[in-house]
Amino acid sequence: MKLSVIIVSYKVRFYIEQCLHSLFRAVDGIETEVYIVDNHSDDGSVEYLTQRFPNVNIISSNRNLGFSRANNVAIKQCTGEYVLLLNPDTIVGEHTIHDVLAFMDEHERASGVGVMMLKDNGEKAMESRRGVPTPMTAFYRMSGLCARYPNSRRFARYYMSYLSWDEPAQIEIISGAFCMLRREVLDKVGLLDEDYFMYGEDIDLSFRLLKAGYENWYIPTKILHYKGESTHRSSFRYVHVFYDAMLIFMRKHYGHFSIFVSLPLKIAICFKALCTLIGMQMHSARKLLGLVRPRKRLTTLYVFIGKKEHLEDFNRLAKRHGIDAAFVEGTVSTLPKGHVGQEFTSYQRVYATYDTEAYSYEDIFNIFSGSSQQNILMGTYNPATQTIVTGEEVLR
Repeated sequence: MKLSVIIVSYKVRFYIEQCLHSLFRAVDGIETEVYIVDNHSDDGSVEYLTQRFPNVNIISSNRNLGFSRANNVAIKQCTGEYVLLLNPDTIVGEHTIHDVLAFMDEHERASGVGVMMLKDNGEKAMESRRGVPTPMTAFYRMSGLCARYPNSRRFARYYMSYLSWDEPAQIEIISGAFCMLRREVLDKVGLLDEDYFMYGEDIDLSFRLLKAGYENWYIPTKILHYKGESTHRSSFRYVHVFYDAMLIFMRKHYGHFSIFVSLPLKIAICFKALCTLIGMQMHSARKLLGLVRPRKRLTTLYVFIGKKEHLEDFNRLAKRHGIDAAFVEGTVSTLPKGHVGQEFTSYQRVYATYDTEAYSYEDIFNIFSGSSQQNILMGTYNPATQTIVTGEEVLR
């Protein structure tokens, strides 16, 4: 078996459906097995996915194992020469996996590879390339020096933003959203550390690969990452889990440092978490007392861009959900720039929603990355399932 793909799921069945749709295009011609580990979703995810994807290995856990342990369950069962850890809220380009495997086949010291991750407005995600969060690197980020001097190899090491986006480069940390690993190396350095429930496990594994003498790489092939569709980043649980992961990493890899180095950093992490929690509490209290102005509802438009024969189904879906919709007939051959150049000035937010039979995922990525605008976000429409998927919602 050439490739094993592992996706951990928790209440995101429609995003996984979209992810699998793109994945099966991307692994065409590659001997591949796919594992989904469901972390005890109570929304019918297992039944829904089992019915629609009979060739996918679905493991249904009777409790929420967390990200690390759930991945490890599947890694122990899979047989691929390469193992891809893939988030459910991603879309994979048609050539992405071929590009990554070709690179790894040619670079024997490459233990793992990450890719260019796009946000849903077409911007490149800084998390695509990261450095090890050493005490000083973490300090530079938390103090704002990383953002202030993005081209500095010293201050900007956390996101390695001094590297070219368009060339392969050695990096230190591979994002767990798309992490291609060489299985024989994974067997040597060990699986994901299960002390991390969520967050930090990709940093820990990447660091262990480096310490074992291997190389981690970034290559400029694209995926979309909605970035945490299954995670409520404003929740107290998120703050607790995220900062706890930072402390676990510090204790594990830098516990031997002088107390004069480790203690201030631990205090800074705890202080940052405390400030975040206090800010959330204050916002909740002000909102309860009516001191926070309610946000104005954004005027939103869904623009369908695709084949003529799919317009009617999309229109029916738009009417069912009471959304404002516009329609642009075209394919990549007749309308290669898609929504670019169209006027949507009367709307504050626009979902440019592409027919996935008229445009490949890579076509959509290239259109957005060539002309990213904050208020124009990526959407997809799958005629086979008659489903609209955006980073905010799913319409069926």
